[in-house]
Order: sequence, then C-alpha cells, then structure tokens
Amino acid sequence: MPDQHHGSHTQTENELQRGLSNRHIQLIAIGGAIGTGLFMGSGKTISLTGPSILFVYMIIGTAIFFVLRAMGELLLSNLKYKSFSDFASDILGPGAGFFVGWSYWFTWVVTAVADVIAITGYSQYWWPHLQQWIPAIIVIGLLLALNLPSVKNFGEIEFWFALIKIVAIFALIVVGIFMIAISFQLPNGGTASVTNLWSDGGFFPHGIVGFLGAFQIALFAFLGAELVGTAAAETRDPHKTLPKAINAVPVRIILFYVLTLAVILMVTPWQDIDPAKSPFVTMFSLAGFGFAASLVNFVVLTSATSSANSGIFSTSRMIYGLAEEGSAPRIFRILSPGGVPRNALFLTSVLLLSSLVLLYSGESVISAFTLVTTVAAVLAIFNWTMILVSYLVYRKKHPERHEASTYKMPGGMLACWVVLVFFIAMVVILAFYDDTRQALFAMPLWFVLLGIGWMFVRKNPTHLELQKKAQLSRVKDTSYEDSL
Repeated sequence: MPDQHHGSHTQTENELQRGLSNRHIQLIAIGGAIGTGLFMGSGKTISLTGPSILFVYMIIGTAIFFVLRAMGELLLSNLKYKSFSDFASDILGPGAGFFVGWSYWFTWVVTAVADVIAITGYSQYWWPHLQQWIPAIIVIGLLLALNLPSVKNFGEIEFWFALIKIVAIFALIVVGIFMIAISFQLPNGGTASVTNLWSDGGFFPHGIVGFLGAFQIALFAFLGAELVGTAAAETRDPHKTLPKAINAVPVRIILFYVLTLAVILMVTPWQDIDPAKSPFVTMFSLAGFGFAASLVNFVVLTSATSSANSGIFSTSRMIYGLAEEGSAPRIFRILSPGGVPRNALFLTSVLLLSSLVLLYSGESVISAFTLVTTVAAVLAIFNWTMILVSYLVYRKKHPERHEASTYKMPGGMLACWVVLVFFIAMVVILAFYDDTRQALFAMPLWFVLLGIGWMFVRKNPTHLELQKKAQLSRVKDTSYEDSL
C-alpha cells in the first residue's frame, strides 16, 4: 500500500479501499461495544450473579480499554499495520502473526455463528414454530449480498444497525427511569424501585462462585470492541478517528452496560429475569408493554445481525491479510473491482452454516449459544493477550517509536502486566464451570492444528517471498513520526 498521510487515500486496484469515513468508524466502534452478549447473554449472567453483574462489566471493560490503548499505539506507530497479525508478525515474528491472524479469523467465525444462533432464538419470540434453519439461512444470505459490493456498504450497514441499538438503549433508559420515578407497579405484584438492586440477597446473592461464573458471557459481550483496529486499514484518517473511537470506550461501557443493566435491575428484580431470554425483552414484557417488548426484540435481533455483519467483514479482511503474506491460499488475495475480498466472504458464509448443526444438536438455543461463546471468549482472550505481549516487546525493540508517539498507552508496561494476570485468571475461572469447561478443554486442539499448519507454511517459498515483501513495506519511512 502507498503511504497514507493525513487525509490521503489514494489506492491501487488490488488494495483494500479506504472507504470508511469518521462517521462510519465511530458507529462501528459503538456497535462493537454493544454486542450480542449484552442483549442475549446478560440474562444468564444476571441469573448467575445478580446485581453484581454491574461490577463484572466494569472490571472487564477496564481491562479491554487498556488492550485497546495498547493496540492504538501499536497501529499508529506504523501505518503499514493493517491488523493485529501485521504488528504481531513484525514485532514477535511471522509465527506469531500466523497464530494471531488465524485465531482472530476463527474468533469471528465462531462469534458470527453465535450471532446466527441468537437470531434464531429472537425469531422464536414471534414465530415459535418456525423451523430454525429458515432465519439462519436468510440472515447469512442477506449479509453476504450486502457486503459484496464495497467496504462503504459495510460502513453504512453498521452505521444504521448501531444507530438502532443506540436509540433503543437510550429509550430503555428513559422509560426505565420514568418507571422507577413513579414506582411503577408490575403485573406480577412487584414495584420498579432502586431498592431492587439489593433487596433480595444483596449485590452478591450467589456469593463469589456466582460472581465469577458470570465472566464468561460478559467477556463475550466485549468481543468486537477491538474491531475498530481491524477497520483502521480502511479508514481515511486513522490518526484522528482511531484515538477518538478508543478514548470514548469508558463512557460507552458506563452508558451501554452499567447504566442500562442497572435500570433493568431496578425495574425488574433480578430473580424474575429468565436466563434463556433477553432481559431487555423481559423487562417490557413484565411491565405489561407487549408492543414495546416486540419492538425491543426487533432491536436485539438487529444487534445480533450487526454483530454477524461485523464477523463477516472482519474475517474476510483477516484472511485477506494472511493470504497477502502467504499464510493462506492465494485465492483469498483476489479482490473485486470494489476492493472487497469476495472469496474470503464466500468462505465465511459457508462456515456460518455450521450454526445449523449446533442448533439441531444442542438441548436449546441458549445451551448452543453458551458453548459457542465459550470458544469465542477463549479465542478473544488469546487475541487480546497477544496484543499486550506485542506491546511489551514493542516497548523494548522500538523505544524511539514509543517516545515519538502522541498516543501513548496509559500505565504503560505495568498496566499490560496487570491485565495479562487478569486474563490468566479468566481462563482458570472457565475451567471451574460445567457449561464452559468442555469448550475450554477442546481449545488446545485448535492451537495444535495451527502448529501443524505453521510447520508446512513457514517453509513454503511463496510464503517466504511474501513475508519478505511485507517486512520491507514496514520500513522506517512509514513509521508514526514520518507519517505525520
């Protein structure tokens, strides 16, 4: 790719197009912060941990913010970095880039599968007798058709999906606060009140065991926050848009997670929330607002579709980057006239059909969702960990780039180590619970398969040649200070 100075976005025909504007990237960042785990999975986390779910989201949100700040400094230290695998390859070595690239690709494939499963569950709210494969096939086909023309299409789709989520959440907060203010009487005899947060067993009704058990799906809810980094390669002005999007993350966490769930828990006592359903829908249903519940169900369905859309976008760009370096078949290097890696899009769409197998083999939609989200959570922890490890090595190998950066990570290397310890603790926690242990223990197989793949790829002449070219493209004249 040619140099990308401020505002410059000239490309050749065989490159990803910088078709995302500031409007797109900001809404992509917000959309990534409001994931399916919040809408679909928070019912289960509330049943496990009660009102202390608010602390769960605050803790994870803080850790993710530091990951994003480390990622932001790394991406802006060299504008030739288009993804996590790029800076992992450059800083940690080609093998690390191979593992990170393929793991991030698989993360989003698994996440998109979870979203398709969630969409099926939401559809049952209106059509309980509808065959599960019908909404799954419809959404996969629709997203493929919408993403094929250009990256601008993806930006526009995400812009409107994110806008729907934002408006819905603000509406829920306003309606919820009004219900609390007038002490609204629920049809089941309860009352909307702030005291619902602690009146039934306190903030930790299931103790520390329940509190820790809520972290799995809560972690999944944040998967996608890092999508802003993947999209940076197709942003017109990364120096402006990337820091702006990342710096807004703490406010978004407080607003979209903590405040929203606090309002739900004040209106609807935590023990009345069905773990198999979205608490957003449950709140309005229990309040007797049937039409509002249907409207919210539409919103959570679009949220899952938005997340699946992000998965299709992210996986196609990641496998394109891997193919550019010879770590994936060269057929995935082919771009359409609109600069879209369409072969990669077709691959992801085919893999999403695995959601049908999970839907028909599992006990329920939520059990299939839990299995898939555990796999996604473990992969996400690996990806986030590799970002932090890359940052630690970057600080030692390129101190001059760190000094020149105007977007330094707060807390530096110490913050990295603290978050790494937190991620290790999360993996240990997943091993203690029956519904997450199975997926966790199966994950080493993925890394064994990657190791076998790397043994073949690393000696491939095409891979060696493309790796050399990629390395030469990341020379000093494209570093942070020279791109300003």
